[in-house]
Amino acid sequence: MPTTVTAYVVQADEWVDQIEALGTARANESVTITAKVTEVVRSIRFQDGDRVRQGDVLVELTGQAETANLREAQASLNEAQQQLERLEPLVNQGTLPRAQLDTQRALRDTARARADAIRARLAERVITAPFAGVLGFRQVSDGALVTPGTVIATLDDIDTIKLDFTVPERYLSTLAAGQDIVARSVAWPDLPFNGKVTSIGSRVDPVSRAVTLRAELANPEHMIKPGMLLTVELATQPRQALVIPELALIQVGTRQSVFRLGDDDVVTEVEVRAGSRRLGDVEIIAGLSAGDRIVHEGTGKLRNGLRVTVVEPRPQDTAVAGRAD
Repeated sequence: MPTTVTAYVVQADEWVDQIEALGTARANESVTITAKVTEVVRSIRFQDGDRVRQGDVLVELTGQAETANLREAQASLNEAQQQLERLEPLVNQGTLPRAQLDTQRALRDTARARADAIRARLAERVITAPFAGVLGFRQVSDGALVTPGTVIATLDDIDTIKLDFTVPERYLSTLAAGQDIVARSVAWPDLPFNGKVTSIGSRVDPVSRAVTLRAELANPEHMIKPGMLLTVELATQPRQALVIPELALIQVGTRQSVFRLGDDDVVTEVEVRAGSRRLGDVEIIAGLSAGDRIVHEGTGKLRNGLRVTVVEPRPQDTAVAGRAD
């Protein structure tokens, strides 16, 4: 008695890949604040974990010597300016040569530049926040001697979190900036963090064959900290793919195959390459073409060259498997 099977006609269908990845959280902006000069700490204006605004003073260093130098430079500048103002009418009257006026103007400009340089050095003794954010642990104390490079504290803007994660290169054609993601952390297992892809890396890693994506997540409560590991769920843009019922796929070790039906209902085992899966369905990347008839149910007793009897699937099977022949 001929073996009875149900058939399925391979067709292209809309397919959305559900990608899962791991990502590392990064601050939107991050900096290690350091001293730029050798000086003694005069006052500290912050505590561990403070939220600060851009321009807030964090640390003041002593600067008596530079302050004295500035007074001297300012006095020299004032004297040079007064001398220039005395010479100008005399030169205009022809009493003195213009070269003397030019020399005095150069002296005035030199004095002004010296005063400006000292002001810049004094400004380096007032350490401020370069942007709004949250400070880390204080690394210096009042009265401590700091040198260029001495760490004062870290500063992170974590109102928005950047999340970098990698996905296989085969998904590149279905990825775009603006796609929604959902991230989760073991620290907050029941709380999803929603965000959007903001950029896609310009290179594919030649070893892992993966591309890096960057997403941004709103983080108003500062629940996500830089360095945290997050799981990422991302649905790709819809694409057309060859789809078959998962029941029709035969998996033996790493080998994947289906039984294809000929016009005379003789079956031939065909090796295929499967892609991603969803409820009851599997994407076929290679080995089949649209319009091929394959065995849906009844593969367990088949062998190459066997003639079978094809019957219509039961209504409930049709609902699960999709279109059937």
